Amino acid sequence: MGKIIKNIILVLIAFLVISVVIASFMEDEKVREVPLSEITTLLKEEKVNSLLVAPGKLTAEIKESDTKLEATISGNTEIPQYFSDSGVATEQISSIKIEFKNTSFATVLAGTILPFLIPFLLIALFIFFLMRQVQGSNNRALTFGQSSVKLNDELKNKVRFNDVAGAKEAKEELSEIVEFLKFPQKFLALGAKIPKGVLLLGSPGVGKTLLARAVAGEANVPFFHISGSEFVEMFVGVGASRVRDLFKKAKRNAPCIVFIDEIDAVGRQRGAGLGGGHDEREQTLNQILVEMDGFETDTNVIVVAATNRPDVLDPALLRPGRFDRQVILDLPDINDREAILKVHSKNKPIAADVDLRSVAERTPGFSGADLANIINEGAILAARQNKKEVGTDDLKEAIEKVMLGPSRKSHILSDKEKKVTAYHEGGHALVGAVLPEADPVHKVTILSRGRAAGYTMKLPSEDKHLHTKTSFLDEIAALLGGYAAEKLVFNELTTGASNDLKVATSMARKLVTQYGMSDSLGPVTLGEQHSNVFLGRDIGEQKNYSEAVAQKIDDEVRRIMQEAESRATELMTKHRSYLDTIAARLISDETLEKEQFEEIVNEIIPASKKKTPEFTDLPDEVTGA
Repeated sequence: MGKIIKNIILVLIAFLVISVVIASFMEDEKVREVPLSEITTLLKEEKVNSLLVAPGKLTAEIKESDTKLEATISGNTEIPQYFSDSGVATEQISSIKIEFKNTSFATVLAGTILPFLIPFLLIALFIFFLMRQVQGSNNRALTFGQSSVKLNDELKNKVRFNDVAGAKEAKEELSEIVEFLKFPQKFLALGAKIPKGVLLLGSPGVGKTLLARAVAGEANVPFFHISGSEFVEMFVGVGASRVRDLFKKAKRNAPCIVFIDEIDAVGRQRGAGLGGGHDEREQTLNQILVEMDGFETDTNVIVVAATNRPDVLDPALLRPGRFDRQVILDLPDINDREAILKVHSKNKPIAADVDLRSVAERTPGFSGADLANIINEGAILAARQNKKEVGTDDLKEAIEKVMLGPSRKSHILSDKEKKVTAYHEGGHALVGAVLPEADPVHKVTILSRGRAAGYTMKLPSEDKHLHTKTSFLDEIAALLGGYAAEKLVFNELTTGASNDLKVATSMARKLVTQYGMSDSLGPVTLGEQHSNVFLGRDIGEQKNYSEAVAQKIDDEVRRIMQEAESRATELMTKHRSYLDTIAARLISDETLEKEQFEEIVNEIIPASKKKTPEFTDLPDEVTGA
C-alpha cells in the first residue's frame, strides 16, 4: 500500500511539472482586445512604441503602459497602407517599429495539440508506475519466467574446505567433484562420465550450504545459489520456465556449480499432491529432470542439492544419471565440535582459561549452527556484563540458554514449591547416578529456565551408535525419578512430572512397537508411520495389528512404566539419606555442578561411570520439572 501511495504522489508531481511547462508556453503579457480604429487614434497621438503584425491580428505596444492592445485584422490587410489611408501621417508611421511574425510550431503545439496530449501522457505515466509496482517481489510482470538465481563468484566470498570444520568423510567424497571440475579431461580420457548431481543429506544446521560453497571455492568456479521454493508460482508454467532459464545461465558460465537449497520443496514425489498430474510443482520437477538429463558430458555443470527430508523426494531424482552421489552429513562428534568452536571463536576475544574441549563435551547432538549460536550468545552475555572477554561461565550459560531457553530469574518459587522441586530434581539425579547405563549427571538446579521450574542435565559418557534395552530401561527409570520422589517424600503428586511421563511413555512405546524389545510381543514391528507427501509431515500411523494386539501393547507399555517407577522408588528408599542431602543442597545453593554433585554421591556411583571416557557424539537428554 505504501508503494502505491508513493507512485500516486509521483504521478501528481509529474502532472504539476507538465502544467508548469505548458503555462510557460502559453504565458503572455497583459493584452486587451480593442477595435483597429482605437490603435489608429493612438498612432495619431504618437502614443504607440511598436507594432507586431501576425496572421489575423495586430498587437500595439503603448508608451508608458504595461498593457498591449490587440486588434483583429483580415489576412490581406497592408498595415502601413491602411494607417496612411486612415489619416496617419507618413512621418508618424515611419517613426515607430513595425515587426511581421509568422505563427510558430511551438505556439500551435501549445495552443492546440498539447492540451489534447496531456491526458494521454498522464495515462502513460500511471501505467508505467503501475508496471513498476507489480514487477517487485516474486510477481514480476515482465520477468515471470526468469530465475532469481544468485551468482557468487567474487574472491572475497570464496570458501575453502579448510573453512569447513569437521565433515571429513563428506569433504573426501566431494573432493572428487572438485577434481572433475578442475581436470575434466583426465576422467573423460578414461571414459568416465562427470557426475551430474550431488545430493547433500543432513539435519538442519550441519553445514550443507557451506560445504557446497566450499566445493565451488576449491574448484574456483562460479556458484549459483537458489532455493527450491523460488521455482513454485501460482501461474502455470512459470516454475518450469525459471528452471530452463537457470540452466541456460549455468551453461553460459560453465564450468560452474548450481546449488538448489531445500530441494524437497519442489522435488517431492509426483502423483501425491492435491493438483494431480497437472500440479505446477510437478511440472517444475519434470523440467528439472529433463534439464539434468539434457546436460552434455562436457558441459562441466554440476547440480548440488540439499535437503533434510530425503524420504519425500521423487525416486526419479535419486536414480543414477541425475543425483549420482548422495553425501550424508552427520551431526559433529566431539572432535568436530571442538574444531567448529575454534572456527567461530577465531575473531572473538575468548578468555585464555576457556577450554573449548570442555564446551564440546557439554554439547553432544549440537549442529554447527547451534555451536555458532553458542559462541554468539556467549559474546552477547559477556557484553551485557561489560566484560572485555568471553569467559567459561558465559559459554556455559549460553549452552543452557540454547538448550532450554533463557533463565527466568523473576520466577520465584515459594518455600513449599522449592522443596518439592528440589526433591523432584534430586530424584532424577540420584537415579541417573546410580543406574549403570543411565547418562551421567552434569548439572542439577531448581532455577527456572524456559518452561521448566528446574532441570537435570545429563550428558552421555561414551560414543553410542547402538542403544541396548538396558540403557533404555535405565533412562526411563531416571525420567521417573522425579515422579517417584514426589510420591515417596510427600505422598502427593504435582504437575511437574508431566513432561517426564510423556517422554518416558514415548520411549517405552518405541521399545515395544519399533525396536522389538518386548518379551511378550517378540521381534515384530507394530504400526507403520505414513506421511502426506504434499504436506511433508507425518499425520498418522497405520494400524497393522488387531485390537487384541493393541491391548497387549498398552499392557506392555504400562508394565515397563510401572517397573521403572518401582526401580526408582526402591533406589531412593535405599539411598534416602543421599536424596535428602541433594535436596538440602539444592534448597540452599539452588545449583549443583557435576563436581559438587559427585562429591555427595561418589560412594554409590558405579565404578564403570567413574572413569573419564573419550566420547564423541550423542544427543542429550534433559529432564525438566
